[in-house]
Amino acid sequence: MANMNFPTSFPAQVQERHPGIESEMNPRPIFKANGYNVIGEKLKNKIAVITGGDSGIGRAVAYAFSKHGAKVNILYFDEDVDALETKSIIESEGGECNLYKGDIANEQYCISVIDEIGKKYGNIDILVNNSAVQYSKNSIDQIDTDQMLRTFEVNVFANFYLSKASLKYMTSGASIINTSSVTAFHGHKTLIDYSSTKGAITSLTRSLSMNLADKGIRVNAVAPGPIWTPLIPSSFTLEEVSTFGSQTPMKRAGQPVEVAGAYVFLASDEASFITGQTIHINGGEIVNA
Repeated sequence: MANMNFPTSFPAQVQERHPGIESEMNPRPIFKANGYNVIGEKLKNKIAVITGGDSGIGRAVAYAFSKHGAKVNILYFDEDVDALETKSIIESEGGECNLYKGDIANEQYCISVIDEIGKKYGNIDILVNNSAVQYSKNSIDQIDTDQMLRTFEVNVFANFYLSKASLKYMTSGASIINTSSVTAFHGHKTLIDYSSTKGAITSLTRSLSMNLADKGIRVNAVAPGPIWTPLIPSSFTLEEVSTFGSQTPMKRAGQPVEVAGAYVFLASDEASFITGQTIHINGGEIVNA
């Protein structure tokens, strides 16, 4: 099996900085592996915008898109070391990757960066709303207004800003893909505000897909379960990190490379009759929603 060598547990570790840095993780998340990211032309010459494409799931998606011929534009917050590494990896394998640093919680930044990309290429074919923050708290009493606002601004408002700004550069056949989460469907004891944003993203996906269907623009979501990304050591305790993913039926966390293929599929013409849907990649948990 292709996943035989994927880790089943992780050394206890935490990162004080949020969001975390992929280059400081042990082991590093796997964004490419034998049997995955097969070179193809499913996205040949398509213009893709990916938020949080510097690391984690976003890096795996950016790499996979590039291997299928897309021109990749990564929006990232301030994780320069990860962003530059991702760009270098993609370009070293013949791909095209542009970096745009900024805060997607700022509507004006979202408008200006989409305009810059749209004017550069003349169109945008794929928007992946992937960036997110999460802050684990044991009680709702510990969640202050600033945290609540920040979580919704990054995880939900930015999706509105970027989707709205991208539409003037999109034509029939374009695709918007949102990153939801298994927590949107069963909640999470210590990620109350984060889970709430993912529920909002699921509803946004369904509603926007209906709104844009007449224009031929598809809107779908991917709902990962526990995936080994920089959010994990920057959000959870040493003990939580060391047992991360063990509760899944497959008894391990997933790797970013195992998620990326769903984004490639949803972005491609193979998914031309799929909109308003969510693909669940969670190690075997049955989600009836």
